[in-house]
Amino acid sequence: MARKKILSGVALGAAAMLLLSGCATGGSGDSGATDGEATAGGTLKVLANGDVDRLDPQLTAYVPVNSVVRSLSRSLLNYEASNDVDERIALTGDLAEEVPVASEDGLTYEIKLREGATWDAPDGARPIVAGDVARGIERICNPHIGAALGGYFINLIEGMNEYCEGFAGVAAEPAAMKEYIESNDIAGIATPDDQTVIFTLVEPASDFTSMLSLPTANPAPIEVLDYLPDSPEYRENFVASGPYTVGSYTPDVKWEFVRNESWNADSDPLRKAYVDKIEMTMGVEGDAAMQQLQAGSADMLFDLSPSPANIQQLTAANDEKFTTMENGGIDQFMWFNTATTNNNSALQKLEVRQAIQYAIDKPAVVQVMGGEDIAAVTNGIFGPGINGYEDFSLYGDKSGKADPEKAKALLKEAGVENLTLKFPYRNVGTQPDIAQTVQASLEAAGITVELFPVPPTDYYANFMTNRENASSGEWDVALVGWSPDWVGGAARSVFQPQFTFDGTPQSYNYVDFNSDKANELADQALAAATPEEAGKLWHEVDKTVMAESPIVSIVSRKKANYHSDRVQNFQIYALAQNGDWANVWLKQ
Repeated sequence: MARKKILSGVALGAAAMLLLSGCATGGSGDSGATDGEATAGGTLKVLANGDVDRLDPQLTAYVPVNSVVRSLSRSLLNYEASNDVDERIALTGDLAEEVPVASEDGLTYEIKLREGATWDAPDGARPIVAGDVARGIERICNPHIGAALGGYFINLIEGMNEYCEGFAGVAAEPAAMKEYIESNDIAGIATPDDQTVIFTLVEPASDFTSMLSLPTANPAPIEVLDYLPDSPEYRENFVASGPYTVGSYTPDVKWEFVRNESWNADSDPLRKAYVDKIEMTMGVEGDAAMQQLQAGSADMLFDLSPSPANIQQLTAANDEKFTTMENGGIDQFMWFNTATTNNNSALQKLEVRQAIQYAIDKPAVVQVMGGEDIAAVTNGIFGPGINGYEDFSLYGDKSGKADPEKAKALLKEAGVENLTLKFPYRNVGTQPDIAQTVQASLEAAGITVELFPVPPTDYYANFMTNRENASSGEWDVALVGWSPDWVGGAARSVFQPQFTFDGTPQSYNYVDFNSDKANELADQALAAATPEEAGKLWHEVDKTVMAESPIVSIVSRKKANYHSDRVQNFQIYALAQNGDWANVWLKQ
């Protein structure tokens, strides 16, 4: 996530503004090419290293899990699976008949639900109604497990902040939580009839419709209130609305998703559901997974991607089953710990942070990550594909090449000598090599670097997000990754969770960085009348943040995908950054 996320954020972009640049193929053909007509049947075999973060749609925040949610649960708004960049980022109706348009003041959105969409309820198929939409939003701030992406909604929908404050005082038990939800409403959600939902916001937000594509906003059936959110009991009694449902589950070993017999294909414009069953096998390492896909004993990947070595081989072989896509994320930021007094508080000096900007050899990191086919130098908080991204640099030229002499000169001007930096890194994949490459850059500028490994499962969850580690000086600089939470105008989901602070600490703003000027520009971007106007304002946000140098932006990495020869119609589902399980079919 940081989260999700690079493994893949929380709070402001504009609908349909994300201009992703290309799903390039390793070969000359189209990975989505098909062999004959669509064929129903068979078992799609998916390989994973780890399990889902959450099965409960309201609570998930891990990008790969969007493949699971897409198959089991329907959203208000969503995206077509497509290898055409413009098509796959165009917001469209899922449960909603169409994408709603804001009222003249920008505060109200009215949604009409489709006829025929149903829950796979224990007592038989039951229509999905407006009250289910309200219930889903109400579950976001439950006191047992709050939704990771809930802040987007809590601070935006009228009355939701007050609703959540009340919910916080409720015992984290099913009966108490059910009573609160059934006895209290969010002022900004009206359901005048079963087919109509009206949202009222506290301020204009041009990206609100994009937020409604997140699983966090999915409707919830009444049955879920009988269980703790995402508990084993919840998972055992999962109520599906998509074409598949849970067949069986062995934690950290295997998921089996089988056809949902209550699903009405005529009500679903986005999912064809060709395969009969989806099996996700966990605990598989990357190289072993690639071998199975190439041998045809498995079909697709969940949280795994081809390694740099794999990518080199697949590219050389012109393998058309290998594809890449830009996702708007930046895989390598380097945060400065401005909360520590290490080195006589040197990192609190802007000149010292600027010196380090010049010291890092970004093209060298690109090469470690697999070369220019998979990675690119970045110099701002937004990656390629986000509305607001522009290729610029406040520190040196845009190539990102190191200038150690400039770095040394700035350190001398700041009166800083013998700078020694504590530098944690994840001891997984290419992260040790990346850390060593950055270390070499800094040492060339006369900066001593003390590298130390942190287990990847602890890095975000227990080390970086533990604020005492920053204040006590356990680290000075650290590498993290980030990708946006949705497609469309996604700048909010990069800026708000990392670069704003309103007095309440955010997990991934490690040092409570805040810029009043950037916040003001972001507000203007959210209220902009056109994507073009918003993009210009978000670029000003980017420049404003980078002028204060809270991070070094180093590299963006394209998402790499690979699949077996059996898989046909491999079309990208943008939220999952992968082929759409609900639309592939298998060569028989």
